[in-house]
Amino acid sequence: MNNNSFIQRGGWWVAAQNALTISVLMLCPLFRGHWQHPTTRVSGVALFVTGALFGIAGVRTLGRNRTAYPKPLEDSTLVQYGVYGRVRHPLYSSLILASLGWALFWGSWPGLAASGALVAVLRGKAIREEIWLRERYPEYRSYERRVKRLVPWVW
Repeated sequence: MNNNSFIQRGGWWVAAQNALTISVLMLCPLFRGHWQHPTTRVSGVALFVTGALFGIAGVRTLGRNRTAYPKPLEDSTLVQYGVYGRVRHPLYSSLILASLGWALFWGSWPGLAASGALVAVLRGKAIREEIWLRERYPEYRSYERRVKRLVPWVW
């Protein structure tokens, strides 16, 4: 098996992430209305929009270093500025916020459960990615100490 294989780059993490993201997108409108409250819907929209903004900022800042796989690209550099100066995995944060917002907007318990599973998978993917980042970049350990994993100043 060569160094660029699906499994060696962390492809199963990507497959699980994609399956759960699709599940959230589909389950929420299919199983909606478990609760109805304007505040919940507005909160859902706010989380979704915040997630979208995190995602846009992450993609723009990461640039050519971006890959769906947790294993960094061979020619990548460690990005520590922009949104990456606030959170180490803004693209994962983006998916978490957007999926939770989507579930709240639709008032969907199954969607919320799938969002929770997505949070668990993205946390695991981030932990695996950080192992590879520590191996590749000696300065990653000090970056970890300064910047939270998924939620600025919190987690």
